[in-house]
Amino acid sequence: MTKSLILLSGGLDSLVSLGLKREEYNITAALTFDYGQKSAAQEVETSKKICDYYNMEHIVIALDWLKNITKTSLVSSDSVPVGAELDSPSDSAKKVWVPNRNGLFLNIAGSYADSYGFEYIFIGANREEAETFPDNTAEFIDAVNNEFLYSTMVHPKIVAPLINFNKNDIVKRALEAGIPLEFTRSCYKNANGHCGECESCIRLMNALKANNDTKYTKLLFG
Repeated sequence: MTKSLILLSGGLDSLVSLGLKREEYNITAALTFDYGQKSAAQEVETSKKICDYYNMEHIVIALDWLKNITKTSLVSSDSVPVGAELDSPSDSAKKVWVPNRNGLFLNIAGSYADSYGFEYIFIGANREEAETFPDNTAEFIDAVNNEFLYSTMVHPKIVAPLINFNKNDIVKRALEAGIPLEFTRSCYKNANGHCGECESCIRLMNALKANNDTKYTKLLFG
């Protein structure tokens, strides 16, 4: 029987990827990474709630060293970009870039897959974020899949079910499928709930509004 795992941050993309493909691909385990990011505690807590909801194994992996090799605002004392700072996508990306983050996460997942026989690894990469972050592109996914042909025995396949979707599409599919968006937390900051100001919050809020959603807009953003 097929067995799969997922990279789960608790954000919109990973939650919707899980909700859409959990049964079809028998996703039984989730990896959540703590690399010293401001929102680490919230990501771990949210991901655990999602795994409890879906009755899945939740594995938290600490990468303490990663925060020491980057000055990204996701881990440093610098404020994450908000408001007018987001008008320059390239500058914003630089401020939240973590070196080789998705490459590292996927290779760790590849090790788990090779050790425990997972045939598929799911990631929430999507078209909208691929416009800003190159490690969210289909080309990147294909490159790591090719690497696994040489670096693993199992040859797990990375699947990004949202790779052709923007955030509006993702929210639309979530609402249609009844995925529990009340569990999601997409904020970059170290705070309860969503700040409504950072790039990740704004992407989610705009997508909810574009789908004429009032339930989750109110629940997540007040």
